[in-house]
Amino acid sequence: MNLFRLDASIRIEGSVSRQLADVAEAAWLETHPSQPITRRDIGTSPLPADVWGVAAFAGWVPEEDRTDAQRTALSVGAELADELIGADAYVFALPLYNFGVSQHVKTWIDLVLTDARFSPGVESPLAGRPASLIVTRGGGYGEGTPKYGWDHATPYYRRILGDQFGLDLHVSEVELTLADVNPAMESLRPLAKELLEAGTAKAASHGKILAERVTVSA
Repeated sequence: MNLFRLDASIRIEGSVSRQLADVAEAAWLETHPSQPITRRDIGTSPLPADVWGVAAFAGWVPEEDRTDAQRTALSVGAELADELIGADAYVFALPLYNFGVSQHVKTWIDLVLTDARFSPGVESPLAGRPASLIVTRGGGYGEGTPKYGWDHATPYYRRILGDQFGLDLHVSEVELTLADVNPAMESLRPLAKELLEAGTAKAASHGKILAERVTVSA
């Protein structure tokens, strides 16, 4: 029983997405305490941004004609795909940066999609597997707020992870994560605390769901 965990926060100290991923992971470990966890931290150890372009073009070149750089780039995509395929359940901890998908996450997704096992028209090797998607946002983006509709990342994550990868997504979203450190958001701190508590409970619940789903399917 292998859990794959992806962290994308550029912060360690004070990262709410990591905090919630820890909660989901702990819930998983209650059922599978001795099972391996594959970790990929693209927030503090980002993938090289130029590798995807090389890998994308390499896919159109016959294997015998590929350059060393192309073979290396494709091997990076294959390594990332192997990590996903080798897991039974998933935790994706993805904070919102500047209203969209961070370059770190986009590079990771694009490289995974260079692997032939994730090509269009090919049934996803991850189809039906359970996954927890944790999304954190520093401000407020709900209906009625000034920034409503400005979160352009979460719909994309649902499309890629749910529709493209075929994962059974369980989504936990927490807003106002910067309220405690932003003086302009002081009045929102009680609400931020409530949202964090609710998100923490949901992350724990999702971690248990992942563990139970894998136990049943095994």
